[in-house]
Order: sequence, then C-alpha cells, then structure tokens
Amino acid sequence: MSQREEIFISVDVETAGPIPGEYSMLSLGACAVDAPDCAFSCEIRPINRNYISEALKVTGLSLEALEKDGQSPEDAMSGFADWIQKLCGIRATPVFVGLNAPFDWSFVNYYFHRFLGENPFGFTALDIKAYFMGVTGCSWRDTRSSAIAKLVHPQLGGNHDALHDARYQAELFRLIRQLSNGKV
Repeated sequence: MSQREEIFISVDVETAGPIPGEYSMLSLGACAVDAPDCAFSCEIRPINRNYISEALKVTGLSLEALEKDGQSPEDAMSGFADWIQKLCGIRATPVFVGLNAPFDWSFVNYYFHRFLGENPFGFTALDIKAYFMGVTGCSWRDTRSSAIAKLVHPQLGGNHDALHDARYQAELFRLIRQLSNGKV
C-alpha cells in the first residue's frame, strides 16, 4: 500500500478575541507551504458582536465593515474547503501548519464543524513553534517568530494580514525544514 502525499498548508487567522464561539474569526489566509502563490484568503462576517479592543486594534479590522462586506461564515468555509480539495485532490492529505497552530486551528476547526459539519484537516495541526523547538532544542520562550527569524533569516515578516502572515509562516517552515536537513 502506498503512502498518500502530504501537502503542507500554512494557515493564519485574525480574530476578535482569544477563543472560538465567544469571538469571531475575522479573516483567514492560507497558502501551500511549497508554493506560496497558491493561496486562499477571505474576510468573514462576525458571528456576534463580542471583541477584545486590542485584537481589533492589532488587525485593523472593523466589525461594522465586516458585517457589511465580509463573507458569510458558511461561504468562507465552503470556499476554503473547495480550495483545499482542489489543491490536494483525492490523492493527497492536507496538513495544517501554523505558527502557534493551536490558536489558529481552534478557530478553523470550530468554523469548519459549525458551518460545514467537518474539517478537511481532520483533528491535527503541525505547530511551527513546536517543530522549531524539536529541531533546535531551544526553550519554549525562544520559539517566538522574532527568535526563529534571527536564526533562519526569512525575507518576509509578519504584519497581521492573514494571507501575508500565512506566507511568512510558510517561509519560516521551509527554512526550519532546511535547518533540520542541515542546509541552512
């Protein structure tokens, strides 16, 4: 029996607060780790009016603007699922990759299950911070993106735009993979 190909997909979300259900996912960006121009992004209509001021300030997103111009959560997640299916087809397994993956995955998982009934990524996510810790043997405090960047020297940086940050995370992941293979 042959193994299915794995396609690593870098995912980033911007949210109105720290937990799904109580707070809304406001934007989602994703790209294929090894082909970052192959990408998906959307802004999403809030599911409620709850927010943490600092979360909105960091993203620059407005609940009022998203209520008017954002996609419905159903359409956003359906579009994302379709994009994943087109990217992976029936022969490949999508692998969710994130920087602090537990946070981003919790929102994506919640939205997939609430609005579509299933998550194409299944029940797991690959965390770049944990991967970096395993490759380098560093402490947890040294897994911040700024600390990782000092070692691997990415061209991009994070800016709280979900698609841009997904591409930045994809670059970090590729560079850490090279580091793990002794190529950096």
